[in-house]
Amino acid sequence: MLRGLRENGPVVLVPLAWTFATAAHLGLLAARTVLIAHVVMATILAAFAALSWREMTDGVLLVWRRVLVVGIPITLAGIAGLLGDVEPLLTATVVGWMVVPAVGLAYTGRRVDRTPWAYTGGAAASAAGVVVYLAGVSLPASALVLAGLTLTNVGQTAGIVAAVRDY
Repeated sequence: MLRGLRENGPVVLVPLAWTFATAAHLGLLAARTVLIAHVVMATILAAFAALSWREMTDGVLLVWRRVLVVGIPITLAGIAGLLGDVEPLLTATVVGWMVVPAVGLAYTGRRVDRTPWAYTGGAAASAAGVVVYLAGVSLPASALVLAGLTLTNVGQTAGIVAAVRDY
């Protein structure tokens, strides 16, 4: 059962995380709720990395192990930003989670035979999401922020769906 969760859980968790981030940006969630979600996410990332460490030793899996490892301090920065109400840390957390998986998706798309376009397209959408998000982050109630989050959600979801389906 644990193996099945590790193999299939990300297909639910990735779009859920981005949908949650979008809801937070819309002001639909209390800061405490977002803080708890970050603590849960950091815990899941650490557990997933620890449980999968030996399986993720080369090639594409090694890159994704690195994404997990880099993602832990990115998420911890979000926790610090929420605890201290430090907006630059919160922005850095969102951008970090847009960029780091985009790099993993781009690498994966160059290395796999099955549906490489899902990964490279996902990387492109996630990278475009960064640009659009940052263009709107300093504007009040910006539709650009939401569009950037949506582009990233679609791109990263496409990549994880392909990974779960194909491997």
